[in-house]
Amino acid sequence: MSEKKIHKDQKYIDGLLQNNSFIIQSIYDKYVPKVVNYIKQNSGSADEAQDVIQETLITIYNQASQKKLQLTCPFDAYFFLLCKRKWLNELKKSSNKEVTINEEVLSKDDGTQELAFETSVFGEKQALFSEMFNNLGKACKDLLTATFKIKSMEEVAKSLGVTYAYARKKKSLCIGKLTELVQGSPKFNQLNS
Repeated sequence: MSEKKIHKDQKYIDGLLQNNSFIIQSIYDKYVPKVVNYIKQNSGSADEAQDVIQETLITIYNQASQKKLQLTCPFDAYFFLLCKRKWLNELKKSSNKEVTINEEVLSKDDGTQELAFETSVFGEKQALFSEMFNNLGKACKDLLTATFKIKSMEEVAKSLGVTYAYARKKKSLCIGKLTELVQGSPKFNQLNS
């Protein structure tokens, strides 16, 4: 299988990662109006469109920072497809009906479809993780949050005022509980099928 070529629009992904205000403004100037128009034409408001855009940019940022996202298609097609899918999911949730997609607006590029799908799944997994993390008790949330920020377990134990042995054991138990919650969620099976 040949290596996919990085698209010149990777600059938008890199700009988001670097919080480059010029690149972010460029995204809003060039690509956001199309998304806003699409959502307004499909039962949405400008405010709902802005929410979808924000959530999509956050998902792209998170995937880029955690999974080293490499753009292999035009940013326009990728961004629009992600926003469109997010909006259609919102409509499905609110109406409990099957929503039809007007495929004419979608890019026919398989690479765009594939990359957008991967980012959508990544975003859904992040949301599931956050939802299940919030179901943990306060002690587990505090401990895991500290371990995300501080790499040394000795420092984590010290910051929480517990022994190193207790912190390690508790971390293991908390991760086990979080894993159990995530894997026990009906969404988990949907995301992994």
